[in-house]
Amino acid sequence: MNTALQEIRLVLADDHAVVRSGTRELLEQQPDLKIVGEASDGEEAVRLAGELQPDVLVMDVRMPKMSGVEATRTIKQDFPKIKILVLTAHDDDEYVFALLQAGANGYLLKTAEIEELVRAIRTVAAGQSALAPEVTGKVVAQFASGKSLPEVLNESQETYDGLTDRELDILQLVGKGLSNKQIGKQLFISDRTVQAHLSNIFSKLNVSSRTEAVMHAVRKGWITTT
Repeated sequence: MNTALQEIRLVLADDHAVVRSGTRELLEQQPDLKIVGEASDGEEAVRLAGELQPDVLVMDVRMPKMSGVEATRTIKQDFPKIKILVLTAHDDDEYVFALLQAGANGYLLKTAEIEELVRAIRTVAAGQSALAPEVTGKVVAQFASGKSLPEVLNESQETYDGLTDRELDILQLVGKGLSNKQIGKQLFISDRTVQAHLSNIFSKLNVSSRTEAVMHAVRKGWITTT
């Protein structure tokens, strides 16, 4: 009888090369896990997801160019079959609920043992959820408070009128007087991408200019202009 495990193709996304290397070395000791790509930022994670179509993408939260939240949301919209396992040092409510809302299939902390990580990868690859005990506790606590998870997630989303982390970053830089070209250079994205983000911001905030968008954000207390 053939008891071989089915191969699981992985992409690792983390901006720390040493972390990626160490994780890769440990995971490749498992006969059913194959690393097919590595990403050092959120935009590269999205690109590799499309090019390589991995079974599971192991995603950090805080990365350059595009956050793990935004990258997860984009990948889930464009490639819903790809499973995403968040592997991060952060267990803040803001990140937990934003990533679950974005479609993450699992959420694990970097303090986890390698056995836990391997088990979580296999679990999400099989179509099930895998949450660290600390994260499970947060979700259970919200249910105990009488709120459903969608209600909690919607509250988090509504905090910034639906703006993504990247859009808030751009709005902050607009408030500091930077041009599209300067913003693009600072965030390592093209002028065209900056303009596309601004168009999304204007639509979400129902404004028609950079000044109106900044004033709206300042009144809400989302950004400062100093």
